[in-house]
Amino acid sequence: MTDRPRVVIADDQALVRTGFAMILAADGIEVVAEARDGEEAIEAVARTVPDLVLMDIRMPGTDGLEATRRILSAAVPPTPPRVIMLTTFDLDRYVYAALTAGASGFLLKDVTPEHLVAAVRTARTGDALLAPTITRRLIERFVSHEAATPTALHRDLTVLTPRELEVLRSLATGLSNAELATRFTLSEATVKTHVARILAKLRLRDRAQAVVVAYETGLITPGPSPRPTD
Repeated sequence: MTDRPRVVIADDQALVRTGFAMILAADGIEVVAEARDGEEAIEAVARTVPDLVLMDIRMPGTDGLEATRRILSAAVPPTPPRVIMLTTFDLDRYVYAALTAGASGFLLKDVTPEHLVAAVRTARTGDALLAPTITRRLIERFVSHEAATPTALHRDLTVLTPRELEVLRSLATGLSNAELATRFTLSEATVKTHVARILAKLRLRDRAQAVVVAYETGLITPGPSPRPTD
C-alpha cells in the first residue's frame, strides 16, 4: 500500500465523477479510472486494481450493489479494494444491503471536499467510515427486515473478551478510534489493538462488516447508544 491511494469512481452522472476526480487529484489521490455504470466499474477494477472504489448505489443496468458483490467476490485476498457507496439521500433503503454486500462505508454526494478526501484516506486504514449521521438512522431503520436473511459473516461472538464485546457495541454506532478511546478512557493505540483483535477473531475485513455482525447477532439493537461497563 502506497501513500497515494488509487481510486476508481463509478457514477452515472458525469458532473459527479468529474467533481470528485478534481477534488481527489488536488490532494494527491490518483483517480485511475471512471465508470458510468456497474459493468464499467467491474471492468475498470479488474483492469486497474485500485485501492478503493467510490460506487454509486443507483446506476442504470448493473447497479452499485451488484457491482460491489462481483468486485469483492473476484478480488484476490488479502487486499481486496475498499468500496465506498455514494448515495443522494441519507435514508437510502439500500444502505444496509450495501454493507452486507461488502461495502466499507457510505458518503452522501453532497459531501464536502475535505470529508471526501478524509474518507478515502480513512477507508484504506479500516478506521471508521460510518458517519454517525447516517449509521444509526439507516442501519437501525432497515436492519429488522433486511437482516431476516443472515449474511455469511462469522457470527460467534463467544470468541471475544468482555472488553472486546463492549468495544464492538460502541464501534457499531459509528464511533472513530479517537471517540472510542475517549469513551473507554484508553489510548488510541490500545483501541486500535482491540479493534484489530475483534476483526481477526471474527474473520472480518473491516469495521463495516463488524457493524453488520453486531446488529445481526443482537449485540446492538435500535435504541440509545451503548454505555461501557466497568
